[in-house]
Amino acid sequence: MRIRVSPGTCHLPVMLNEVLEWLPAAPGQILVDGTLGGGGHSAALARRVQPTGRVLAMDLDPSALERARSALEGLPVEVAIGNYTAIPRLLSEYQLAAVDGILLDLGISSDQLTDPRRGFSFHSQGELDLRFDRSRGEPAWKLLARLDEKKLADVIYRYGEERFSRRIARRIVAHRRTHPLRTAGALASLVRSCVPRSRGHSIDPATRTFQALRIAVNDELASLEQALAHLPEVLHPGGRLAIISFHSLEDRLVKHAFRDDARLSVLTKRPLLPTAAEIERNSRSRSAKLRVAERNPTT
Repeated sequence: MRIRVSPGTCHLPVMLNEVLEWLPAAPGQILVDGTLGGGGHSAALARRVQPTGRVLAMDLDPSALERARSALEGLPVEVAIGNYTAIPRLLSEYQLAAVDGILLDLGISSDQLTDPRRGFSFHSQGELDLRFDRSRGEPAWKLLARLDEKKLADVIYRYGEERFSRRIARRIVAHRRTHPLRTAGALASLVRSCVPRSRGHSIDPATRTFQALRIAVNDELASLEQALAHLPEVLHPGGRLAIISFHSLEDRLVKHAFRDDARLSVLTKRPLLPTAAEIERNSRSRSAKLRVAERNPTT
């Protein structure tokens, strides 16, 4: 499928063709996109379910709803602000017991990466925020200022799987004694100064530390665990749950939850990966993994 990007967004939907293949949508169906982003997935699914079906879309980032507006214009999509853990409550508000399919794309949108006020980009000189919803919780720069060295190292190791976590935490604590770390650019430079770049890899040495702080300030893994426990219950028998993850911590949770849940049958024994053509077109898709499970018939 040719991907159309809304004028209000620079985000390309990841693995769109695979989503449309494995989360089959037909006229009259009701689907949920729990991570609206730039609206690309929602728009494509809405075209498949119209005129009598609809897509309910959510996003924790209020600005995503405004950016996606033009992409969704004229399509049967209803949007709401909120975490995808609130999907069961949203369906209850619409007086829906179950739906035909649910999609979660757990990645950061390109719109968030390119917004200098958010701190997701290593080159940003704006505040190191990293929150999806800036009206809740504490920004990452406050977390860096508050945690002691051991707790900071634990966060970076647990959520970033960074083997140099102790070295990074030690350097952060020493640096903040005289110069508080407030920007993404300053943190990225500090991490690069004490973490060697892996040979043969183009991944920035700061990647794992930023991942860890983002997961911590948004409590992402707890949200995913909660969703995996409750979303199968709001699928019709034969309904499908499709989840795109971007790092091993997420993928491991999805893999084990799908495998161990008696309500689900795993359809993708191995995760689906983006094609070489997609990675060439959108390098941010390179770490994506898509897993799909189907709700078993009720007994």
